[in-house]
Amino acid sequence: MASTSASTDTSLMANAIRALAMDAVQQANSGHPGAPMGMAEMAVALWGRHLQHNPVDPSWANRDRFVLSNGHGSMLIYALLHLTGYDLPLSELRNFRKLHSRTPGHPEVGVTPGVETTTGPLGQGITNAVGMALAEKLLAAEFNRPGHAVVDHHTYVFMGDGCLMEGISHEACALAGAWKLGKLVALYDDNGISIDGPVAPWFIDDVPQRFAAYGWSVIGPVDGHDVAAVDAAIAQARASSDRPTLIVCKSTIGKGSPNRAGSAKAHGEALGPDEVKLTRETLGWSHEPFVIPETAYEAWDAREAGVAAQARWQQAFAAYRAEHPELAAEFARRMAGELPANFAQVALDAVVSAHAKAETVASRKASQIALEAFTRALPELLGGSADLTGSNLTNTSSTPALRFAADGAPQLDAHGRPGRHVNYGVREFGMAAIMNGVALHGGYIPYGGTFLTFSDYSRNAIRMAALMKTRVVHVFTHDSIGLGEDGPTHQSVEHAASLRLIPNLDVWRPGDTAETVVAWAESLQRRDRPSALLLSRQNLPYAPKADLEGITRGAYVLAEPSEVGLKKKAQAVIIATGSEVQLALHAQQLLAAAGIAVRVVSMPSTTVFDRQSVAYKRSVLPDGLPRVAIEAGVTDGWWKYGCAAVIGIDRYGESAPAGELFKHFHFTPANLAATVRKVLGR
Repeated sequence: MASTSASTDTSLMANAIRALAMDAVQQANSGHPGAPMGMAEMAVALWGRHLQHNPVDPSWANRDRFVLSNGHGSMLIYALLHLTGYDLPLSELRNFRKLHSRTPGHPEVGVTPGVETTTGPLGQGITNAVGMALAEKLLAAEFNRPGHAVVDHHTYVFMGDGCLMEGISHEACALAGAWKLGKLVALYDDNGISIDGPVAPWFIDDVPQRFAAYGWSVIGPVDGHDVAAVDAAIAQARASSDRPTLIVCKSTIGKGSPNRAGSAKAHGEALGPDEVKLTRETLGWSHEPFVIPETAYEAWDAREAGVAAQARWQQAFAAYRAEHPELAAEFARRMAGELPANFAQVALDAVVSAHAKAETVASRKASQIALEAFTRALPELLGGSADLTGSNLTNTSSTPALRFAADGAPQLDAHGRPGRHVNYGVREFGMAAIMNGVALHGGYIPYGGTFLTFSDYSRNAIRMAALMKTRVVHVFTHDSIGLGEDGPTHQSVEHAASLRLIPNLDVWRPGDTAETVVAWAESLQRRDRPSALLLSRQNLPYAPKADLEGITRGAYVLAEPSEVGLKKKAQAVIIATGSEVQLALHAQQLLAAAGIAVRVVSMPSTTVFDRQSVAYKRSVLPDGLPRVAIEAGVTDGWWKYGCAAVIGIDRYGESAPAGELFKHFHFTPANLAATVRKVLGR
């Protein structure tokens, strides 16, 4: 009798998801009913029997993380959040895909309580989850003490065929195996259908063998519609300590729909009124649209259990705080995303030191010098590189390489901390999205490096970071034709300009050591946006400056005519960024020798400068003065500053020594001076 009751409960719980999914999609006449209907029993097994969460406090630090990687199945998570007691009322489900609703077409973090990450681009979700699981493992190694497991939770992922076709998924899943992320559990919804139909003609991978080769445990295939079987598989996965687990769940897309189940017709379109009616009859679901019986709500309600689970953790954390007060305070600070109280002083000291030393170094080296100070002061900085550490200079004396022992435990340094520099291998796609997952989890501020031209690989994750407002720092070196002999495949031309087009992304291209330190300090303080630092391989002389504060505004007056011996007002403004700042200063001297007075403006961040007040912008770029901009990249973005001329490169580079290339493409003080004279008619 008990088993019959349990079976009835699970059927009711699963069908509540199916009903909400097909009703919401039907009302919107847009969306994907098939995946939620097909994964309903998988959701019952995980959310009903294993998931550690508290609907009353979606941000509880020790909650399990759940990621719906195939975000087109959004009504699955919206239904779950509603049914289990999150602040997502039925009215929001009725507004599925409507303007300003909390149920957008794909899950968005910060919009819907309980959604851990924004998913939509396939492969980003599972890759974010790898980052979350990595953060959990490292935090546990850093903060847990004997008898005090204050960091102890799992990361669960639902993913489908589409995710497993995306290359980014495999970059990340291979790393998950290398890192022995035993608390990562992925449930593969193996339904064999995409929006184009059965995937068999083009997706022939042996998924279990592939994941086994990555170092994962593989369970199944199990019947994805058998709650008990999925439940048992999850329990088995939770017993793993040194390997992530893939559970292969055979399922039917659109389960319950008599005419569309198992077909692409259930994937990306509403079932239609007639089929919805038939589906209700097939499921034995007699309720009107958006009506859920109280018994279903009672079966799903996770509030009481969630509050109790969090209370137990809080009691455990209080005991931890009593025994390890400093660790507890540090954990709380880091999970809150707050910088140390002395950060402002650390940043100021680093900027002043750079200004005083006035070193001539490449800005990639200036970045490492800045990181030496910041990684020493901020234990939450988690660095890394896509197999180019020696070129990107993302490692410091405070960030030993992250390594794992045979049993999966992170190797600890002399301070009892795991390594803080990640060797991602040649995996820019995976690195960028994993960093998003780390940032979303909390406890770390991730940064990672590659060459600027390879930011193309990172692009989707950068965009997602900007959309999600996550604090992630991308270190992009080898920023122009200054790369020289490696040729146009490695020389960035359009990359700076295109990155500047991404909303909510701060792009910095510093011209010397002080500007580089400020770029880092500002990036670390921006909790609601990612940053990209574009850094040179070639040495850049220090540019003497009176105004350090102006750097934080993205652009400032670097040199007035008086600084080159002219006692007259500026007749023109030269705007320069990065390595071209020195060309501007030399051109200013050439023009001064001809009696022409110009102001040089250094603009390390156009994106930051564009947010300044009109008054400040006018103080830097006065009305009525002709402006000439110079950057070793495409010219298009500079015309918005009202330039009379722009010196740039609107073609691909060449393979030759850097010095020869700058002359060949006319990046010289003489050409810049001649351009200013032409603009002035002199």
